[in-house]
Amino acid sequence: MTESNRLVVVLGDQLDRQSVLFDDLDAGHDRVWMTEASAEASRDAVHQQRLVLFFAAMRHLRDELRGRGVTVEYHAIEDHPPGAAPRSLADHLADDLDRLRPAEVVMMECGDWQIEQALCAVIAERGIPLDWRDDRHFLASRADFARWAEGRRSLTMEYFYRLMRKRYGVLMEGDQPAGGAWNFDKDNRAAFGAEGPGALPAHPQFQPDALTAGVIAAVRERYADHPGDAADFNQPVTPAQARAALDDFIEHRLPAFGTWQDAIWTGEPLLFHARLSTSLNLHLLDPRDCIEQAEAAWRAGRAPLNAVEGFIRQVLGWREFIRGVYWLKMPDYAELNALGHEQAMPAFFWDGDTEMACLADAMEGLLTHGYAHHIQRLMVLGLFAQLYGVHPYAFHRWHMAMYLDAVDWVSLPNALGMSQFGDGGVVGTKPYCASGAYIDRMSNACAQCRYNPKKAVGDKACPFTTLYWDFLDRHEAQLGGNRRLQFQFRNLQRKSDAERSEIRQAAAALRTRLADHGGGG
Repeated sequence: MTESNRLVVVLGDQLDRQSVLFDDLDAGHDRVWMTEASAEASRDAVHQQRLVLFFAAMRHLRDELRGRGVTVEYHAIEDHPPGAAPRSLADHLADDLDRLRPAEVVMMECGDWQIEQALCAVIAERGIPLDWRDDRHFLASRADFARWAEGRRSLTMEYFYRLMRKRYGVLMEGDQPAGGAWNFDKDNRAAFGAEGPGALPAHPQFQPDALTAGVIAAVRERYADHPGDAADFNQPVTPAQARAALDDFIEHRLPAFGTWQDAIWTGEPLLFHARLSTSLNLHLLDPRDCIEQAEAAWRAGRAPLNAVEGFIRQVLGWREFIRGVYWLKMPDYAELNALGHEQAMPAFFWDGDTEMACLADAMEGLLTHGYAHHIQRLMVLGLFAQLYGVHPYAFHRWHMAMYLDAVDWVSLPNALGMSQFGDGGVVGTKPYCASGAYIDRMSNACAQCRYNPKKAVGDKACPFTTLYWDFLDRHEAQLGGNRRLQFQFRNLQRKSDAERSEIRQAAAALRTRLADHGGGG
């Protein structure tokens, strides 16, 4: 057995070159430990491009560190024999601690509660001292958020966001918000007219280098049966590429981002969106840079306030708030299922095989890019899963498998909480439930669909509309008192007993059809 001084654990979402993990790294004595774990890659049918993103980004950091003379203990997915039992991060770490016997392990706050617990347990079992470090990538620490949340009857993102704006002096004029309002969301809900979005700015292209090309080949060979195609991969995998993506967004799409951020147009999955979440969540990009560049664009007259505020609210407000909720509420949060939903994910959530035009379009973009913008996530894919009655943790697992930017801390509160209302109101004050009419208003999909968003029963009935009324009917006793749902429940109560019975029958038949055949009907 060999001796080493310290083993510095670096996970796949901790790739910041200025990380606290590297503050006192001694290339002559310390080792960095990085692992591509087969258990995480094969737990569900993980999108091929998600695997490429993590593995390629990790290997670029590995090679940079080695180029600086740092010893990196690295487990690549190709090292795992095909057909062998999957191995977790904790499995690999246990073996290496026994082999290397470091004097100390250096580790930073993780992005996944279960992984953090498992790795800490392995270290503790061996009696090795642990140098535990806070993750300074975020603008609010776990302790900051816990102090803010203490004693509050409810956790409202808007109030937390205002605190963060004041703390960091972002979009402030003295002690008042720029433009006289904290939130310009009302200006960010426009839908494209019949003419559509018009000419759209091209998104940047990131040509795979030799290292990334090797990862793509390995993933296509080893995970050929997983969704998506690694050959379509086009994401930043280094800080320089992530910064180029940010610069491109600020210059070419931020000015129009706000107004159209809720709009959908079939065949255009990217529109004016930033697509920076993968770089942020792997720590290739500093959120402070995003905030500073966006605010500078507004102050220079290069982007309107509604767009800049909407973007900054996602980074400084929602992203930090969601992380705070995750660490405040785990591990019990993962078990929540306030609506008692138990359905499995319909098969078309993996292959896109459905006649529902909005869902087929969202799934096409997801399979091609590993991405869907927030309205497609929440009000198309998430909405259908909620109305259908998918178990909220099953939806979260699907979200973790299919989206390139998913890390447990960000996925669980967004998927289980906001999207599926599994937390009963911790993240959102009401379920985001809507009929096909919402999708018809915000997109052009319904005009291309064989279903009619106005109909709840019959051959042309829109499955969203059928399941919407069924959702309200099933949960009337539980949700009928929610003041933000009064309009919907008054409309439900106008329906006769016979109409409601017919809707229940139609919804049951739809669920049976999806469970039996997996298609969209």
